[in-house]
Amino acid sequence: MTSLPAGASISIVTSSPGLDYASIEAVVTVPTFRRPQQVLETLQSLRSQKTKRRFAVVLVENEAEKREGAAAAKSWFDDGLLQGMLIIAHDRGNCCAYNAGFLTTVTYFPNFKYALVVDDDELADPDWLENMCATAERLGVDVVGGPQIPVFARPEHSKWAAHPVFSAHYRETGVVPILYSSGNMLLSRKVMDTMGPPYLDLRFNFMGGGDSDFLSRTAQRGFRLAWCNEAIIRETVPERRVEADWIRARSLRNGVISTLVEKKKRAGTPFANTKVFVKSLLLLGASPFRGFLKLCKTGSISIALYPVYIGAGRVMAEFGYANEQYRQPEKN
Repeated sequence: MTSLPAGASISIVTSSPGLDYASIEAVVTVPTFRRPQQVLETLQSLRSQKTKRRFAVVLVENEAEKREGAAAAKSWFDDGLLQGMLIIAHDRGNCCAYNAGFLTTVTYFPNFKYALVVDDDELADPDWLENMCATAERLGVDVVGGPQIPVFARPEHSKWAAHPVFSAHYRETGVVPILYSSGNMLLSRKVMDTMGPPYLDLRFNFMGGGDSDFLSRTAQRGFRLAWCNEAIIRETVPERRVEADWIRARSLRNGVISTLVEKKKRAGTPFANTKVFVKSLLLLGASPFRGFLKLCKTGSISIALYPVYIGAGRVMAEFGYANEQYRQPEKN
């Protein structure tokens, strides 16, 4: 009987009756934390996928005490509404949840070709999975990312869609040099076998950015990356996330992550830390000018401040600043 490695802080709650693990081609990991209603909507979007590929869902409950998401979703697996597994990742944190899902995937699904990720505040369009897999095959790549289109709580908040915190880095399908987010991601079996476990670095566990670091490392290892603009995920954006202090904190955090990821990338090379620090100072120095250009182009003060916050966050990271937004989920 297949089992998880000794010491893995993971419990199997249930799995779909008669689940044929060996026949599954794609596995979708869905980490969830204190969003019992939203995760059901996420699962419904996966149940509605239009594809002939055999796929399974691994739902990762990261609230090990109340387990509200697991309680809400358990019948979906017990009754066979979804093919897959429901697990508990007992070690709390963003990276721990992702790692638990990936480890379960490679342990229980011997013939999977693709591992995908959707977060519990996201809805996948019906053709999402097929578009992701087909893009990987057509372009011959090992990693695919796609757009996370923000869906705001109020119509008047839609103006925030153009802000760098919410907007996509690419607009067209094709091979790209780097990806940044795991919220809409496909990884080939080769990537999974090469990169882990562990997959995401736990130093990013409550800050976020473990996905950016992981994707940076996959590119360094020579894996080819692509963007699929047709593989759409729609992300719910609560009112809290359009408040000025949240935008500022997320922008600073992105700067911190940028420094930490670049330091890891340059590790072992001459004067690595000095080069990163000098680059951060230069970016901070140039940020008022870059911000002014953005202000002229967009008319948005918030967008204009983004490069300033990025530069400040990069420099602050040199002095130990870390904005761990995921430690207080109620404020995130």
